[in-house]
Amino acid sequence: MTASGAGVRRGRLLFDGWIAGVGTASGTRLVLGHWPRSPFGPFSDVMLQGPDGRRTLFAPSGPVAEFVAATYTFDRVRVVPVAVEVAGARWSVTAGPLRLWLAVGSRTPLGRLLRAVPPQLARSRSWARLCDVPARLLPGVRTLGSAGAGRREWYGARDLHSLRSARAELDGRDLGAQAPLSPPVTFGFGSAPRTPALVRVCSTVELPDERAR
Repeated sequence: MTASGAGVRRGRLLFDGWIAGVGTASGTRLVLGHWPRSPFGPFSDVMLQGPDGRRTLFAPSGPVAEFVAATYTFDRVRVVPVAVEVAGARWSVTAGPLRLWLAVGSRTPLGRLLRAVPPQLARSRSWARLCDVPARLLPGVRTLGSAGAGRREWYGARDLHSLRSARAELDGRDLGAQAPLSPPVTFGFGSAPRTPALVRVCSTVELPDERAR
């Protein structure tokens, strides 16, 4: 694993950005990670799970692919150019043979509450542990858990928007209209919400040799 000093504190790798989760009528589910701040510099990646359960990671570089594949579980890893263009409420994503278009909706009532949480609190493991209790009421959703290679990970949500619509193509094939992200994806210990959404999130990955006692 190669990571710069930025975003690394006492064996903890800090990521700040957005996660979008959406299902499609074909049964393919997609999770976009867009990270303007990370130990690897700004990057985006896409995790895709097909209707047959096969999981694919589209990552923009070897170091990112190595880190993400060690933290989560995939059947296939592809290193391809990944680009995200944001124009107001419109997001356009290209990841090798995959294209994804998102129309972001309004901030939800929960999103307004999350924006009031101080950033330092939102990043703490104690807050993630507290939020994990209500999060478990949503199928597959977790905010704290075990990752691959003996790592621990926790999320702190800081904003939440609905998705008005989404469209995706893989190898030129339309994956169908937006649908709930169901069943939950199985890349790691938790899934994105069932209702398609864009979440502002801070994620912390703790490496095993530096785990806090």
